[in-house]
Amino acid sequence: MSGAATYKSVLKESDEDFIKEYAPLVKRIAHHLLARLPAIIQADDLIQAGMIGLIEAARNFDEKKGATFVTYAGIRIRGAMLDEIRKGDWAPRSVHKNSRRVAQAMREVENKTGRDARDTDVAQTLGVSLEEYHQIVQDSNSSKIFAFEDLGVNEEAIDCPTNNPISGPLEGLQRDDFKYKLSKEIEKLPEREKLVLALYYDEELNLREVGEVLGVSESRISQIHSQAMLRLKSRLVNWK
Repeated sequence: MSGAATYKSVLKESDEDFIKEYAPLVKRIAHHLLARLPAIIQADDLIQAGMIGLIEAARNFDEKKGATFVTYAGIRIRGAMLDEIRKGDWAPRSVHKNSRRVAQAMREVENKTGRDARDTDVAQTLGVSLEEYHQIVQDSNSSKIFAFEDLGVNEEAIDCPTNNPISGPLEGLQRDDFKYKLSKEIEKLPEREKLVLALYYDEELNLREVGEVLGVSESRISQIHSQAMLRLKSRLVNWK
C-alpha cells in the first residue's frame, strides 16, 4: 500500500474500542474477497484498506437513512478494498493486448456467424491452438479484476452521505442505461457462462465452489468466467 494512508494515521483515540469491535468484520470481508482474487493480492493490504473504509463509514453513517451500520459499513469496507486493488495493475502489457485480441475475435465471429463464438472459433480466428487460447483466457482472469459491478459492491444501494461528489442527471441516466444494456447482454450469454456468473456474483460462491456445483475443475470455471467477461466486453465495446 505504497503512498496510501494507514488506518492508524486517521484513527482517533476514541476509535480504538470501535475498531476492536468491528475488526472481525473487516477480516471476514477481506478473506471473502481473497477467495475471488488473484493470489498476488495480500490479506494484510485488504485489511489495511478495509480499516480505513470502516473508519470512514463510522464518520459518514446516518441511521436516519434506514440501513443498519453493519450493512453500510460492509459496503464501504469492500469499496475501500477494491479501490486499493484498482490502484495497481500487475498484468504485463501482453496480457492486456491478448485480452483485446480475444474480444475483437469474438466480435468478428459473432458478427459473421450470428451466433455465440465457440472456443474453437476464437482460437482459429486468432491463429492459435485451443490450448494456447485457453491459456490466454486464463491469464486474463489471473491478472486483473473485471469491472463487473465491482464484485457486487454498490454504495448507491444505500443512500448514506459520502465524500464523493454527487453525479448529475446525465451521468445517472448513462449509468442506468449501461446497467440495462449489461443485463440484456448477460441474458444472451451461453447458458453455462450465464450460470457461472450467477453463481459467482449473485450467490457469491468462489471459483472452487462453482466448480463443485457444476462438476468441473476450478481452472475450467476460471476459463468460463474469463470467457464470459471477454464476451461481454466484446459486445459492449460500442456502448456510449
